[in-house]
Amino acid sequence: MLCFKLDIKKKYELWYLVGPEPARFSLIEFEHLTGMNYDYVENLKNLRCEVTEEMIAFWQLLGVGIDAGPTTEQIIAACKRCSKWSRDDRMRLRYLAIFTRFIEGRKFSTVTRASLARLMMDLEEFENYPLGRVAFKVLMDSLWNKDLTKSYTIDGLVQVIQVWVYFLEVVRLGHFCN
Repeated sequence: MLCFKLDIKKKYELWYLVGPEPARFSLIEFEHLTGMNYDYVENLKNLRCEVTEEMIAFWQLLGVGIDAGPTTEQIIAACKRCSKWSRDDRMRLRYLAIFTRFIEGRKFSTVTRASLARLMMDLEEFENYPLGRVAFKVLMDSLWNKDLTKSYTIDGLVQVIQVWVYFLEVVRLGHFCN
């Protein structure tokens, strides 16, 4: 599917040839498939979170410096030793694991962005943050300008692309059968 990408100028929109028809993948399709919050945020990159004593204590529990985000490997190690942590800290660890593995979806050894990982400190704010927009941006940045003649890695919630392709094929088969 990725080999049939059409060359367009819009950065956060991809167009592919599916049979003879062009098909668009954008934030709209991403939101329909995931149902995640994708409300507009002024600046997704430069999120500011105040460093508190509670945040420093949580980062120490994780075994990560306050300025660095954790890797998936560090989160897995923390999961093995979190049984005596407070309920809120265990919840933060769960959210951090979901964020790291699915929203950012990077390699196990890649550090998660600390600015977004720090959102876990306020659980209500994290639950209401437009992670759909973050996940979409990570995925699109990963797909944009890939050299498809070589091996490549896609970051982010790649399962959405798979579901979208399956949906397009089902629609196409439906038109073919009628």
